[in-house]
Amino acid sequence: MGKRIMLVDDAKVVLLKLSRLLTAAGYEIVAVACNATDGIELYKQNLPDLVIMDISLPDMEGIEAVKEIIQFDPNARIIMCTYMAKKATVIEAVLAGARNYILKPFDGQKVIDVVSVVIDS
Repeated sequence: MGKRIMLVDDAKVVLLKLSRLLTAAGYEIVAVACNATDGIELYKQNLPDLVIMDISLPDMEGIEAVKEIIQFDPNARIIMCTYMAKKATVIEAVLAGARNYILKPFDGQKVIDVVSVVIDS
């Protein structure tokens, strides 16, 4: 069985693309959420090996959700995804506990590269 990944994004097309890409690479998608509140709850229920979370979610910022997950599990591995590669936002995400970030639109190989580095760290 592959490493277990949870996806959190409010764009269904992003969830579908990531799910297909990661499944094809041998990972198991164990949970999917469209908002931060559900993502936090699903993390606690599933304890995935990795979370890929949008930085901008409808109910709270992804960075706040990262803080809540890290408070629950300091060893959580989280990758943020964003359209905006603003240095300050990336630094804030890392300070909150994210391990890395990926940019939308996705380059499939870059996503797999970042995921494999973070999930095996």
